[in-house]
Amino acid sequence: MCILDVNQKEAQAVADEIGAAGSAHACDVANQAEVVATFGRIAQPGGIQILVNNAGVSHIGSAETTSETDFDRVMRVNVKGFYNCIFACVPLMKAAGGGVILNMASVAGSAGLADRFVYSTSKGAVIAMTYSVARDYVAHKIRCNCISPARVHTPFVDGYLQKTYPGREQEMFEKLARSQPIGRMGEPAEVASLALFLCSDAASFITGVDYPLDGGFMNLHG
Repeated sequence: MCILDVNQKEAQAVADEIGAAGSAHACDVANQAEVVATFGRIAQPGGIQILVNNAGVSHIGSAETTSETDFDRVMRVNVKGFYNCIFACVPLMKAAGGGVILNMASVAGSAGLADRFVYSTSKGAVIAMTYSVARDYVAHKIRCNCISPARVHTPFVDGYLQKTYPGREQEMFEKLARSQPIGRMGEPAEVASLALFLCSDAASFITGVDYPLDGGFMNLHG
C-alpha cells in the first residue's frame, strides 16, 4: 500500500502503522507532473488496482469573505488534486483490466452549511466528478464511488477547536457532536470500514454512488 502526501514525515507515519506492506512517497497531488511521475514509479507490474483520493484542505468563510487566494488553494487540492490522481491512475487501471477509485467527499457537498463556501463547492465538485468517472469508465471495469462523511473526530478537528475556540474546546466539541442526530462524531475507523468495503470485491456491483456517513445528519433533522 502506497501512501502519498505532500508531507513525507506524515506519510511515513501512516506507512509505519501499516507495516511491511506500507510505503511512503512525498507527492504534491496538486502538481500533475509530480503525480504522474510518482504513479509511474509506484505502479506494480500488474498496474494499480485501487486509488483512494483523500487529500483535502478546509476554509471558513462565505462568498464575500473568501479571498481569491483561499478559493484557489482549496480548489487546487480538493478538486485538482483528485483529478490529477485519477488522470494518472486510469490508464494504469485500464491496462490492468479494471480497478476501483474511491473519493472522499463530504456532506458539505450536498447540504448547505454556513460559512463553508469554497469547501462545500469543492466537495460538490468531488461528488459530480465521481459520477462522471464512474460513467466514463464502467466499460473498462473501473468502479468509482465516494464517501461523504459528516463530522469525524480526527486530529484536524482538535486542532481547529484549539485554534478557533481557545478555552472553549470541550464546549464546542460537544456542540458539534450534538449537531448529528446520532449524538456524536464519527470515528476514523468507521470511515475506514466503509472504504474497505467499497474497495473490495464484495462491492463489485456498486459504482457511481455517493455514500453519506453522517450519523443521520442529512435525513433525520426536524
